[in-house]
Amino acid sequence: MSNALERRRRHILQLVNQHGYVASEELARELGVTVQTVRRDVNIMAGQGLLARHHGGASTLSPAENIAYSDRQILHLQEKEAIGRDAASAIPDGASLFINIGTTTEAFARSLRTHRALRVITNNIHVATLLAPAPQCSLIITGGSVRLRDGGIVGPAAAAMIEQYRADFGVIGISGIDADGTLLDFDADEINAAQAIMRNARTVFLLADHTKFLRRPMARVGHISQVNAFFTDQAPPPGIRAILREHDVQLHVIGTQECS
Repeated sequence: MSNALERRRRHILQLVNQHGYVASEELARELGVTVQTVRRDVNIMAGQGLLARHHGGASTLSPAENIAYSDRQILHLQEKEAIGRDAASAIPDGASLFINIGTTTEAFARSLRTHRALRVITNNIHVATLLAPAPQCSLIITGGSVRLRDGGIVGPAAAAMIEQYRADFGVIGISGIDADGTLLDFDADEINAAQAIMRNARTVFLLADHTKFLRRPMARVGHISQVNAFFTDQAPPPGIRAILREHDVQLHVIGTQECS
């Protein structure tokens, strides 16, 4: 994505978040582009779960609304697989790790299947299934309620069970990253499990593709300064990069030599 295109879409999202709803004609006048260009941008951003598309304009998503799991599975699939491979390469054989709910953490799990003697605690049924063929892998699945739409195991029992363990690595995904580094998500039960992972992992890896910099769920998970390494597919905005440097968080951007 070019810098001009990224700036335009950020501006669209800013206007939509500010006003709740903005007509396509208004967006076109504000941005100095055609209505057709705005419609194309809005269609793509709606597909990414960043806003809601309407006939004649765009609006904010409901705070409780997340894009469907089946859609998230295929959105930016190549980027997620690359992020997963990069993060998996930093996990040694014999490590213990937590892995939470999410399509990017599932891509990470796929890249762990050749690792040996891993000890994994997860609240994600798909992660457990993906790792079943891993050589000498030990799997623990948390208790709780199974959410059939995405294979997540949620509820107080899941977070309580995570609290009983201490692992070398905690690998988490996220739904949004605010400009000040706040980590955001949609579901309180998922958040409780992610927070438990962050408390009980010696090293925390955050995995998120570039679209998470534009999303604004309302529920707070924590802060990016609480992770040890951040794996993504594009360079974060300058403000986030400054926070990462200040707190000595390693940044891994796929497809580049960057690892700071």
